[in-house]
Amino acid sequence: VNLGGSIATAGGLIFIGASNDRRFRAFDSKNGKELWVTKLEYSALSVPIAYRGKDGKQYVAVSASGGGAITDPNPSNTESMYVFTLP
Repeated sequence: VNLGGSIATAGGLIFIGASNDRRFRAFDSKNGKELWVTKLEYSALSVPIAYRGKDGKQYVAVSASGGGAITDPNPSNTESMYVFTLP
């Protein structure tokens, strides 16, 4: 089940957090191989964003929340923003 969207970077990474398993993943756009995964407190039923900071580093951010009846039997109004730095 896909409950959000993905984003692709110019460097060929695809980030997806749109599943109901509370994971945020990076894939290689050329071969589909999962390169990185982390577990979030809530499912990221949103489209990630990528941006370059004033420090010159590239970041990927995604919001996640409890409260989706599809993913959480005890919904809450809790939201989190996760931000990751790309190497």
